[in-house]
Amino acid sequence: MADFSHYGSDGRARMVDVSPKAVTARSARAGGFVRMGRETIRSIAGNLLPKGNVFEASRLAGIMAAKNTSSLIPLCHPLMLHYIDVRISVDEEEGGVRIESEVKMEGRTGAEMEALTAVAVAALTMYDMCKAVDKEMVIENVRLLEKRGGRSDYSHHA
Repeated sequence: MADFSHYGSDGRARMVDVSPKAVTARSARAGGFVRMGRETIRSIAGNLLPKGNVFEASRLAGIMAAKNTSSLIPLCHPLMLHYIDVRISVDEEEGGVRIESEVKMEGRTGAEMEALTAVAVAALTMYDMCKAVDKEMVIENVRLLEKRGGRSDYSHHA
Protein backbone atom coordinates (compact mmCIF):
# COMPACT_ATOMS: atom_id res chain seq x y z
CA MET A 1 0.00 0.00 0.00
CA ALA A 2 1.28 3.47 -0.87
CA ASP A 3 2.24 5.85 1.91
CA PHE A 4 -0.03 8.77 2.64
CA SER A 5 1.82 11.79 1.31
CA HIS A 6 0.14 14.24 3.70
CA TYR A 7 1.71 12.68 6.82
CA GLY A 8 5.29 13.15 7.98
CA SER A 9 7.40 10.42 9.59
CA ASP A 10 6.19 11.73 12.96
CA GLY A 11 2.54 11.13 11.98
CA ARG A 12 1.67 14.83 11.83
CA ALA A 13 -0.30 16.24 8.91
CA ARG A 14 1.80 18.29 6.50
CA MET A 15 1.61 20.04 3.18
CA VAL A 16 3.47 18.02 0.55
CA ASP A 17 6.62 19.71 -0.78
CA VAL A 18 6.07 19.90 -4.54
CA SER A 19 8.98 22.27 -5.21
CA PRO A 20 11.21 19.55 -6.78
CA LYS A 21 8.48 18.59 -9.29
CA ALA A 22 8.47 19.91 -12.84
CA VAL A 23 5.77 22.30 -13.99
CA THR A 24 3.54 20.38 -16.42
CA ALA A 25 0.12 20.73 -18.00
CA ARG A 26 -2.47 19.11 -15.76
CA SER A 27 -6.20 18.57 -15.92
CA ALA A 28 -8.90 16.88 -13.89
CA ARG A 29 -12.56 16.02 -14.38
CA ALA A 30 -15.03 15.13 -11.63
CA GLY A 31 -18.69 14.20 -11.59
CA GLY A 32 -21.62 13.82 -9.26
CA PHE A 33 -25.38 13.40 -9.17
CA VAL A 34 -28.24 15.06 -7.27
CA ARG A 35 -31.17 12.67 -7.00
CA MET A 36 -34.51 14.47 -6.70
CA GLY A 37 -38.21 14.12 -7.31
CA ARG A 38 -39.71 14.38 -10.80
CA GLU A 39 -41.63 17.54 -9.88
CA THR A 40 -38.41 19.19 -8.73
CA ILE A 41 -36.75 18.28 -12.03
CA ARG A 42 -39.67 19.85 -13.92
CA SER A 43 -39.47 22.99 -11.77
CA ILE A 44 -35.73 23.34 -12.45
CA ALA A 45 -36.15 22.76 -16.18
CA GLY A 46 -38.94 25.37 -16.30
CA ASN A 47 -37.00 27.86 -14.15
CA LEU A 48 -39.95 27.91 -11.72
CA LEU A 49 -38.12 27.92 -8.37
CA PRO A 50 -38.33 31.02 -6.17
CA LYS A 51 -34.53 31.44 -5.85
CA GLY A 52 -34.03 31.72 -9.62
CA ASN A 53 -32.01 29.85 -12.22
CA VAL A 54 -30.71 26.80 -10.36
CA PHE A 55 -28.28 25.67 -13.06
CA GLU A 56 -26.57 29.05 -13.43
CA ALA A 57 -26.25 29.67 -9.69
CA SER A 58 -24.90 26.13 -9.15
CA ARG A 59 -22.49 26.41 -12.09
CA LEU A 60 -21.08 29.72 -10.84
CA ALA A 61 -20.82 28.40 -7.26
CA GLY A 62 -18.83 25.42 -8.56
CA ILE A 63 -16.44 27.67 -10.48
CA MET A 64 -15.94 29.92 -7.44
CA ALA A 65 -15.38 26.88 -5.20
CA ALA A 66 -12.69 25.47 -7.50
CA LYS A 67 -10.85 28.81 -7.33
CA ASN A 68 -11.00 28.73 -3.53
CA THR A 69 -10.25 25.07 -2.82
CA SER A 70 -7.03 25.76 -0.90
CA SER A 71 -9.04 27.95 1.50
CA LEU A 72 -11.44 25.07 2.18
CA ILE A 73 -9.14 22.02 2.27
CA PRO A 74 -6.31 22.67 4.76
CA LEU A 75 -3.41 20.93 2.99
CA CYS A 76 -4.25 21.81 -0.63
CA HIS A 77 -1.79 23.99 -2.49
CA PRO A 78 -3.15 27.26 -3.87
CA LEU A 79 -3.21 26.82 -7.65
CA MET A 80 -3.36 29.21 -10.57
CA LEU A 81 -6.17 27.64 -12.57
CA HIS A 82 -6.33 28.42 -16.28
CA TYR A 83 -9.75 26.94 -17.02
CA ILE A 84 -12.76 25.81 -15.01
CA ASP A 85 -16.01 24.53 -16.45
CA VAL A 86 -19.05 23.13 -14.67
CA ARG A 87 -21.69 21.41 -16.79
CA ILE A 88 -25.11 20.51 -15.43
CA SER A 89 -27.75 18.42 -17.15
CA VAL A 90 -31.07 16.82 -16.28
CA ASP A 91 -31.21 13.03 -16.39
CA GLU A 92 -34.94 12.28 -16.14
CA GLU A 93 -34.41 8.56 -16.63
CA GLU A 94 -32.14 8.38 -13.53
CA GLY A 95 -34.27 10.90 -11.62
CA GLY A 96 -31.93 13.79 -11.06
CA VAL A 97 -29.27 16.15 -12.27
CA ARG A 98 -25.72 15.31 -13.39
CA ILE A 99 -22.89 17.68 -12.57
CA GLU A 100 -19.48 17.48 -14.19
CA SER A 101 -16.48 19.75 -13.78
CA GLU A 102 -13.26 20.19 -15.71
CA VAL A 103 -10.18 22.05 -14.51
CA LYS A 104 -6.98 22.83 -16.45
CA MET A 105 -3.72 24.38 -15.30
CA GLU A 106 0.04 24.20 -15.40
CA GLY A 107 1.79 23.46 -12.16
CA ARG A 108 3.66 21.09 -9.90
CA THR A 109 0.59 19.38 -8.44
CA GLY A 110 -2.72 18.22 -9.86
CA ALA A 111 -6.16 19.81 -9.83
CA GLU A 112 -8.20 16.82 -8.64
CA MET A 113 -9.34 18.53 -5.44
CA GLU A 114 -10.42 21.62 -7.38
CA ALA A 115 -12.51 19.52 -9.78
CA LEU A 116 -14.09 17.57 -6.90
CA THR A 117 -14.76 20.75 -4.90
CA ALA A 118 -16.44 22.34 -7.93
CA VAL A 119 -18.87 19.40 -8.21
CA ALA A 120 -19.54 19.19 -4.47
CA VAL A 121 -20.29 22.91 -4.07
CA ALA A 122 -22.39 23.01 -7.26
CA ALA A 123 -24.42 20.09 -5.84
CA LEU A 124 -24.76 21.80 -2.44
CA THR A 125 -25.91 25.00 -4.13
CA MET A 126 -28.49 23.05 -6.09
CA TYR A 127 -29.66 21.44 -2.86
CA ASP A 128 -29.93 24.85 -1.19
CA MET A 129 -31.94 26.31 -4.06
CA CYS A 130 -34.35 23.37 -4.22
CA LYS A 131 -34.73 22.36 -0.56
CA ALA A 132 -37.94 24.36 -0.12
CA VAL A 133 -39.70 22.10 -2.63
CA ASP A 134 -37.82 18.79 -2.15
CA LYS A 135 -36.43 17.69 1.21
CA GLU A 136 -35.68 14.18 -0.10
CA MET A 137 -32.83 15.16 -2.44
CA VAL A 138 -29.62 13.14 -2.17
CA ILE A 139 -26.17 14.20 -3.33
CA GLU A 140 -24.36 11.10 -4.48
CA ASN A 141 -21.41 9.63 -6.29
CA VAL A 142 -19.12 12.68 -6.24
CA ARG A 143 -15.93 11.23 -7.70
CA LEU A 144 -12.85 11.84 -9.79
CA LEU A 145 -13.49 10.88 -13.41
CA GLU A 146 -10.10 11.63 -14.90
CA LYS A 147 -6.76 13.26 -14.23
CA ARG A 148 -3.98 14.01 -16.70
CA GLY A 149 -0.41 15.19 -16.17
CA GLY A 150 2.11 14.65 -13.45
CA ARG A 151 3.47 11.23 -12.55
CA SER A 152 0.40 9.24 -13.59
CA ASP A 153 -2.87 9.56 -15.44
CA TYR A 154 -6.19 8.21 -14.20
CA SER A 155 -9.54 7.49 -15.81
CA HIS A 156 -12.63 6.24 -13.95
CA HIS A 157 -14.14 3.07 -15.33
CA ALA A 158 -17.91 3.04 -14.82
